[in-house]
Amino acid sequence: MSSQIIPVEPFDYVVFGGNGDLAERKLLPALYQRQLAGQLSDPTRIIGASRTPMTHEEYRKFATDALKEHLKADEYQEAQVKAFVSKLFYVSVDAKSDSGWDKLKALLDDGGKEKVRAFYLAVAPAIFGDISERIRDNKLITKQTRIVVEKPIGRDLASALELNETIGKVFKEEQIFRIDHYLGKETVQNLMALRFANALYEPLWNAQYIDHVQITVAESVGLESRAGYYDKAGALRDMVQNHILQLVCLVAMETPSSMAADAVRDEKLKVLRALKPITAENVERLTVRGQYRAGASSGGAVKGYLDELEGGVSNTETFVAIKAEIGNWRWAGVPFYIRTGKRMTGRMSEIVITFKQIPHSIFDAAAGRIESNQLIIRLQPDEGVKQSLMIKDPGPGGMRLRNVSLDMSFAEAFAARNADAYERLLLDVIRNNQTLFMRRDEVEAAWKWIDPILKAWDETGQKVQGYTAGTWGPSQSIALIERDGRTWHEVI
Repeated sequence: MSSQIIPVEPFDYVVFGGNGDLAERKLLPALYQRQLAGQLSDPTRIIGASRTPMTHEEYRKFATDALKEHLKADEYQEAQVKAFVSKLFYVSVDAKSDSGWDKLKALLDDGGKEKVRAFYLAVAPAIFGDISERIRDNKLITKQTRIVVEKPIGRDLASALELNETIGKVFKEEQIFRIDHYLGKETVQNLMALRFANALYEPLWNAQYIDHVQITVAESVGLESRAGYYDKAGALRDMVQNHILQLVCLVAMETPSSMAADAVRDEKLKVLRALKPITAENVERLTVRGQYRAGASSGGAVKGYLDELEGGVSNTETFVAIKAEIGNWRWAGVPFYIRTGKRMTGRMSEIVITFKQIPHSIFDAAAGRIESNQLIIRLQPDEGVKQSLMIKDPGPGGMRLRNVSLDMSFAEAFAARNADAYERLLLDVIRNNQTLFMRRDEVEAAWKWIDPILKAWDETGQKVQGYTAGTWGPSQSIALIERDGRTWHEVI
C-alpha cells in the first residue's frame, strides 16, 4: 500500500539566507520534491531574502541551477521545475538595517494575511535577534506566522538562554520551530513505531533485558567549508548536544500519552534531566576526545585536521566518544556508548540495542557460541532495521548455532522514494506540527548536561588524541567500551 499524499494549504515561506549553501543544497530541493509529489497548493510562494542584490528572475535561475546540481536526473522534470520556480520570489534585505524591509512587507501583504507565513532563518545565529525584531517592527507577524531556526542554538547554556530569550520576546513558544534535521529521518521516526506499535519490544525495553546501547554518527568528510565555525565548536557542540542527544531521548524516553507534540517532548525532556553528570572527577574515564591526522579515504590521501586549518594549531576535537548513563529505573546500570567524528572509516549513522545474554545455555560447546541479540537501526546511508537472532544452522550432523539477521531495508521494502528529512520538516512547519522540533526547555536541558563536560575538559586539560583519517577514531575510544567487556559495532 502506498502512502497517501495530502496537499498542504497555500503558504508563504520566507528564507533568510535564501541564496546560501543550505538553501541551495537542501531547502530548495526539498520544497521542489514536495512540488513533484503534488503537495504544494497555489498560490504558495517561496521568497528568498538576503543582502545580495538579485531580481526575481535571477533568483529563479539560481534555484534552477541548484536543482540541476543536487537532484537525480530522473527527478529533474522540466515542466515541474518551471512550475516550481514560478513560485519563487526574491527580496534584498539587510538584517541590521531597514534596507529592503518595506519591499518584503509589500510582497507579503500582497499575498494576504490569512495565509500561513513561515520565516526560515538559514543564517548565522548572531543575527537571529536582529531579524526577529525587524519582522516584529515591520508588523509582519500574523496569527498564522511561524519562525524556523537552525542549530546551533547557542554555544553553551548562557548563550542558548540569551538566544531563546531574544527570539521569545518576539514570538510565542508555539510559533518557534527549532529544527534538527536528524529528527526528520524516516528511520528515526520508525524507532517510535518499533517501540510503541509492537508488543514485541516495549516489554523488553529496560535494564532487565538490555545490556547496553550504542549510537554512532560517523562522517567520512573533513572540514570542507566549515573551518571557521567548526574550530570554535568541535564535535561535542556540533553533533552531541543536538543530533545525538535527541537520538538518546527517542531510545530512552517513556511511552508518551499520545503523539501530540508536547506529550512526546515532555518525555524527551525527562531523559535529558536524568542524564548522570560528567564532571572533572570522572571526565577522563567517561569521555575520549580525538582529532584526525593525515590518512586515506575512499577518494585517496587526505590531509590532517591541522593541515586543513589556518594557523595549524588547535585542541578542538573532531571526534568524541562518551559513556553516558541515565539515572532512572528503566535504564539503571545500562550504559549508552555514543561516538561521532569526522574523517572516519565511512559515512554511517546507526543505533544498536544489544540485549543481555541468555541466563543459561542448554547447548554443549560443540553447538558454538551464543551471541547476544541485537536490534540495529540504520539511519544512513542505507536506512533500515535489522534484528539478529540465534538459529540452528540447517543440515544434518548435530546442533550448530548461527547468528542471522532479519533484515528490512527501506529501499527494498517500499517502492516509494525515501524523502529527505527537510521535506518532512519544512511542511510540518506549515501544518503547525511541532512533534519533531525541539522545545526551549529541551535545548536548555541538553546544554546543562554538555556544559559541565566542556568545563571538565578545560579544568583537567584533557587533550585530543590523534587518529588516522579513514579509521574508527583513537584507540582510547576502543578502550572506553572494551574495558567494560563490550565492543563497538563497526559494519559499514
